[in-house]
Amino acid sequence: MDIEFLERQLAKLGKPRVLIVGDLMVDRYVRGEVSRISPEAPIPVLAATHSEEMLGGAGNVAYNLALMDADVDLVGVIGQDSWGKRLRELFEESGMGTEGLVVDAARPTTLKSRIVSGVQQMLRVDWEDSKDVSGAALDEVLLRAEKLVSKCGAVVLSDYGKGVLTKRVLDAVIAAAREAGVPVLVDPKGTDFTRYKGASLITPNRKEAEGALGRKLVDLADVARGARELIELADLQTAIITLGAEGIYYQDKQGLEGREATRARAVFDVTGAGDTVVAHLALYIAAGFELPTAVALANHAAGVVVGRLGAGGVTRKELVAKLRESAPKQGKVLTDGDLDAVLAAFRGEGKRIVFTNGCFDIIHTGHVTYLRFSRSHGDVLIVGVNDDASVKRLKGPTRPVNPVGDRMEVLAAMEMVDAVISFTEDTPANIIERVCPDVLVKGEDWADKGVVGREFVERHGGQVVLAPLVAGRSTTNILERARSNPS
Repeated sequence: MDIEFLERQLAKLGKPRVLIVGDLMVDRYVRGEVSRISPEAPIPVLAATHSEEMLGGAGNVAYNLALMDADVDLVGVIGQDSWGKRLRELFEESGMGTEGLVVDAARPTTLKSRIVSGVQQMLRVDWEDSKDVSGAALDEVLLRAEKLVSKCGAVVLSDYGKGVLTKRVLDAVIAAAREAGVPVLVDPKGTDFTRYKGASLITPNRKEAEGALGRKLVDLADVARGARELIELADLQTAIITLGAEGIYYQDKQGLEGREATRARAVFDVTGAGDTVVAHLALYIAAGFELPTAVALANHAAGVVVGRLGAGGVTRKELVAKLRESAPKQGKVLTDGDLDAVLAAFRGEGKRIVFTNGCFDIIHTGHVTYLRFSRSHGDVLIVGVNDDASVKRLKGPTRPVNPVGDRMEVLAAMEMVDAVISFTEDTPANIIERVCPDVLVKGEDWADKGVVGREFVERHGGQVVLAPLVAGRSTTNILERARSNPS
């Protein structure tokens, strides 16, 4: 799907309201390094260095939505214990309300502890009670969920099989949403998808879909047939099957179908990727986006998350940067219309931008040394080049020797240069203000003349660096030698 279109859609996203009903848990990570085997048993010993807690289960879905600046309502159950208190704190630290947390003193807060050495997860320890919520806690879940349904643009049922999404809760929420005309998205658990009958959309991964259908989905043709069967099985509008390295497949009741290829450059951890997909789908569907657009954006978001360790989410800024990273790469020679997008992409990746400028009429070793010096002060180097008319005004009627297009192509071929753009003025003041570089580099011969743009750059937190020059190397000297030795 066209990247510019997706970016425009994100720009008009607004702040949709999404309700999440499901199983809450604390994801705890104990990190350290293993360097020896225990003398007590043939098991590794983790020398723990630190631990951290994160929102897990339906809480991670909520966190994904909060990071995208959505309005989030949440209904779930916690225990009357220290981990329930910690989970409440995590919601507050993430800027989300805790009004939907139902306390059930008869059950513990679900806790998943992961033991991690370096980047390798070694063991997971679960503390939980997965029996169905009942009694006063069940009544409170139903009351709060049914009250909130009509106020939102989409509902997510986040099922981790920990007892909150009982048949009674599922039926009540789906019925209330249908009556209010609100779409219901399900992140399913188990093999009986008829439990979710009447929901709008379901998001199993391939293994979960195979379990529900009782057969393998070997290829994409099988996946397509399986999606149709899931739609019929649970009276759905849409089935979305995540396929790992093969991306995301979608199909709706009207026959619209497609597949988004995976967007992850490298996969470090798939923990929470399903939460990211269903959260983003709900966000975009609540905003009224078409299904292919919602799937494409959710796929890009998941591509960011699986490149990190642990569950988590992505901000709007990070998602825009991911989209731009995925866009067809432009050449180094930029037009005026390219510059802002390239700068945004560099900044979205956290790059330190260096800018320098000049005529660069006949490239010589002094230029090469100067450009290498410039590039060494940051992550990317943008070079501004005087156009032909400004060179003529600055250097005289016989210059430039080479037209601006040729000069830019030569600079673009150099490994230390990341982008080249021309400017028409006699000074680079305007282009410097537009680029707003982290570092502005000029030759040391400008020390007494005053560096154009210094005040602007330093006022905006940047740095001005003067580069040493290679003695006796200049375009003027080369031309003089050429004139004195015409043969």
